[in-house]
Amino acid sequence: MKSFNTILKRASERKGGDDSLFGMLPTSVSQQELAERDDRFYLSMMTRRIFQAGFVWKVVDAKWGGFEDVFLGFNIEDLMVGSTEEWEEKARDVRIIRHLQKVFALRHNVFYMNEVSAQYGSYGVFLAEWPEDDLIGLYGHLKKTGKRLGGMTGPYFLASVGKDCFLLTRDVVLCLQDYGLDISDNPTSKRDLQRVQQVFTDFHAETDLSYRQLSAIMAFSIGENRI
Repeated sequence: MKSFNTILKRASERKGGDDSLFGMLPTSVSQQELAERDDRFYLSMMTRRIFQAGFVWKVVDAKWGGFEDVFLGFNIEDLMVGSTEEWEEKARDVRIIRHLQKVFALRHNVFYMNEVSAQYGSYGVFLAEWPEDDLIGLYGHLKKTGKRLGGMTGPYFLASVGKDCFLLTRDVVLCLQDYGLDISDNPTSKRDLQRVQQVFTDFHAETDLSYRQLSAIMAFSIGENRI
């Protein structure tokens, strides 16, 4: 298998040199910062990503003040006491994007996050303590235990709150295949995901770049996003 240097060099050439490339790379936050953030922040960001999935992101962003009002600032204790009828009423509120299934996904995730927080002290501590060499395990946890957090929604949520993680976008998968990794075009099987995790773990050890930066460089190295 090739060194990550091969991918890095190609990305640099496509993006106008090392300075230009590294100026485009995303950053993550420290484990301490993840742990210190309030559960309301995580519930808000989780819900935001769920509503953005399959929808125009800027429309969701424009209405987010309404979401904060309707869902009580995403205060978990306040949201846990709402009845089914009250949640149905929230789903009809014109201040938000009216989508019953996604609103009830939030209701599910309120109890999910409360349970995790009770076990770890806070949801941020849970994310901070999850090992980065098992990100596929965290993605699986979100998909299985949370609601509407499968596919790319869970990883996008993690990236948006600053958890260091890789994103398996189309270009990243294409780069991995070009690199020589035998995975499907939509790597969701346990076998494929374990192979992906191992490659990212190896690249992280080789370069000391974050997982988020690694996946961004891989995406920049291939496809149609050339400068």
